[in-house]
Amino acid sequence: MVTLYGKPHCAQCEATKRLFDKYNVSYNVIDITKDSSALEYIASLGFMQAPVVVAGDDKWCGLRPDMIQKVAKVAA
Repeated sequence: MVTLYGKPHCAQCEATKRLFDKYNVSYNVIDITKDSSALEYIASLGFMQAPVVVAGDDKWCGLRPDMIQKVAKVAA
């Protein structure tokens, strides 16, 4: 299960979604501007920028093509 915590009009969020789509990785998107508990959750992880991706034990923020490829290999 992959969850992307993002916000509207976020270039890195959109680029992350495009890469997940390119690699056929299923993911859920949570809008942190509408879900305060999600915003609190990612802050508790120590992240201060969007997107934040949680994929199993892997967690990262920002556009990380290397991590997206890693998740895609595991999902394949």
